[in-house]
Amino acid sequence: MRALGVRQVTASIINTTIGGGIFVLPAVAAATLGAAAPLAYVVCAVLMALIVCCFAAAGSRVSLTGGLYAYVEVAFGPFVGFLAGVLYALMAAFAVASVASAFAGSVGALWSGANARPIRALLLVALFGGLAAVNVRGVRFGARVIEVMTAAKLLPLMVFVAAGIWSVNPDFLRWPSMPDPSQIGRAAIVLIFAFVGVEIALVPSGEIRDPARTLPRALFLALAITTTLYLLIQATAQGLLGPSMSTYAAAPLAEAASRVLGAGGRVFVLVGAVVSMFGYVSGDMLGSPRAWYAFGRAGVLPAAMARIHPRYHTPHVAIVVYACIVATLAISSSFTQLAVLANVAALTLYLMCVVASFELQRRDIRSSPEPLRPFDNAQGRPELAEGRRASWDRPFAMPGGPVIPVAAAAVILWVLSNATRREFAVEAAVLAAASLIYSIRRGVGER
Repeated sequence: MRALGVRQVTASIINTTIGGGIFVLPAVAAATLGAAAPLAYVVCAVLMALIVCCFAAAGSRVSLTGGLYAYVEVAFGPFVGFLAGVLYALMAAFAVASVASAFAGSVGALWSGANARPIRALLLVALFGGLAAVNVRGVRFGARVIEVMTAAKLLPLMVFVAAGIWSVNPDFLRWPSMPDPSQIGRAAIVLIFAFVGVEIALVPSGEIRDPARTLPRALFLALAITTTLYLLIQATAQGLLGPSMSTYAAAPLAEAASRVLGAGGRVFVLVGAVVSMFGYVSGDMLGSPRAWYAFGRAGVLPAAMARIHPRYHTPHVAIVVYACIVATLAISSSFTQLAVLANVAALTLYLMCVVASFELQRRDIRSSPEPLRPFDNAQGRPELAEGRRASWDRPFAMPGGPVIPVAAAAVILWVLSNATRREFAVEAAVLAAASLIYSIRRGVGER
């Protein structure tokens, strides 16, 4: 039964998109663009609008649980779909590590002792160690933690905007000059982190009611709400702190709140940031290790990843290994470094989906709502049957035909051009290793 409508899907997208990063990103944007930082938000929103059109077109044709992975696999086959899955896993690991790094920074703003390297490392080890222990005990415990954290996520942001917007200094919002496109691009490659997350809500596509109508409405409504909130947050913070905002990189919103609400307001926003970031990390620790478990069960990762705890019946090895990896990343790198690495993986995955949406439309593929079977190389798979028609559901008609996918791909490539060779090298190395593992596994399977 398909139970997810516009309201449910919109709420899911907003919940997964608005994470802990927005408590830190305003300072990052201001460091590059100053008062013109809203331009980078607009660029990211326009890019996401183009991408969302492609997601909606693909989602209305591929009514299968799996989200972007399903769209890419149906369009290009199991190998390219597998690489999409690897990119998703890479993006998730870097993203949660970046938010955990920002979490440590917010705790450090509350208690200066946490800024010492050994204490910061111990804090992050305790964070991931504790969440790993909770999730090893069972999904019920992990889900309860997420519910509590999600309930408090938006409150500090709403209070900050409502209290601060009346006290902004208009002079702090004036642009001295129009920034160069290269400056906007450098800000966008980091700021897109605040918009990444819509793909998570598309995973249960097989349970969405009337996807041709529901997906476009929910995606654009969620994008409009999040963009409006982000612009209000940036303008409020900039209007309160002015040129000095970039100097409060660890907690810009908390510092801005202190200007109108005093020390109590600063602590309130800092606690809200810690709660929001903890909620994001909790949600990731519940879901991402189970993807690693699926890789282990499929033979892509070592078989130990597929082990189930004899008492709690959870993928304990995958949970512990994933926690160790992301904790190491968070300890060794900064929020901005990890966010850009996550964004490079996300934008590459989005580019694959944009091209997939064009291919699905070109071949007029429409798949029935049947379960996706990852890593199934059997012949005659129903979801790959070309020309299959779902008479009960008309696909979303993308305005402008191929213009939007081409424009989306062009903007993605422009934003990606602002990444460094190091970031591309990391992604290339992971994809090369994944391709080798896939080839070995396929060769063994054919014997």
